[in-house]
Amino acid sequence: MDLLNTLVEKGLRRELPSREEALAVLTTSDDDLLEVVAAAGKVRRQWFGRRVKLNYLVNLKSGLCPEDCSYCSQRLGSKAEILKYTWLKPDEASKAAAAGVAGGAKRVCLVASGRGPTDRDVDRVSQTIGAIKEQNADVEVCACLGLLSDGQAERLKAAGADAYNHNLNTSEATYGDITTTHTYADRVETVRHAQGAGLSACSGLIAGMGESDADLVDVVFALRELDPDSVPVNFLIPFEGTPLAEEWNLTPQRALRILAMVRFVCPDVEVRLAGGREVHLRTMQPLALHLVNSIFLGDYLTSEGQEGKADLDMIADAGFEVEGTDTTTLPGHRAGGGCASACGPTDSAAPAEAEAASARTDLVTVRRRGAGTDLAPNA
Repeated sequence: MDLLNTLVEKGLRRELPSREEALAVLTTSDDDLLEVVAAAGKVRRQWFGRRVKLNYLVNLKSGLCPEDCSYCSQRLGSKAEILKYTWLKPDEASKAAAAGVAGGAKRVCLVASGRGPTDRDVDRVSQTIGAIKEQNADVEVCACLGLLSDGQAERLKAAGADAYNHNLNTSEATYGDITTTHTYADRVETVRHAQGAGLSACSGLIAGMGESDADLVDVVFALRELDPDSVPVNFLIPFEGTPLAEEWNLTPQRALRILAMVRFVCPDVEVRLAGGREVHLRTMQPLALHLVNSIFLGDYLTSEGQEGKADLDMIADAGFEVEGTDTTTLPGHRAGGGCASACGPTDSAAPAEAEAASARTDLVTVRRRGAGTDLAPNA
């Protein structure tokens, strides 16, 4: 297929595809799916070989968020029956993180619900980072605390944080339909705060919220321009009790096409398969390893994930290997701040017809173990 040959050549050169090419990936047929995966897999192997980086989430504070993000089970007004608890103590968070590191995680992601941290919250998280680094000096720590104020990113960096996550989630044009308590521009500003402080920026998206193909391409092109080091791709987990509970419009095939498009647009970036992979990819998860070079191990913030051992078995069975702490994740040319390739055309195209899937509410399991409970975590 000429399209795929062109995209592979551009990916190997770190050249941005055109919008038409990115949109075309999303509209390829199921009959061509393996060709799409194989093509994007060539780009993935060029920059990351067969390594898979493991990341582990620790939810420092669950629920009770004042923001109204429609996709989130922790949002204001959510009726999802999730775990709710206030801040974990540093030793509790460190213990939870240690379980993930023991399971093979190279990065620990510290997440707290809320609009953004107070200065006291930053102090608390700084103590937690210190406790984790004291036990596991080589582990990377990424903080995800919401919108940052001036100076907070610098304080997290000084405390030992390696990275900061703040996702764009969806296109700028549709952001107001998803969230009204803050803006798309607020999110962009926070990512730039993190980059300015010398933190590795992590910013991605959520697919499956009813967006069009054009919206998906818009947000991925915006991420390419923002140039984070890692791009997590989440697939909406339609929690009962949230406004998007009925949005079951992803198939495993569409999820794979989305991941392939992200890889072609962000060829040399750590593309991370994040929340919702078990729900929407199901038995086709191993194919996604040919597209992404990073996954979360075990459970997520408020939902349970695949057993940690099953993740490790899946990686090995698919012919990949877990990335060790002695290996640098990103290609050498990104060490100084990323790829400077110019952006392509910005002309628009009509969204493809939406694909639908029957609701599988049995696939969403609310987390009842790990941080905030007396039960052992899944790692």
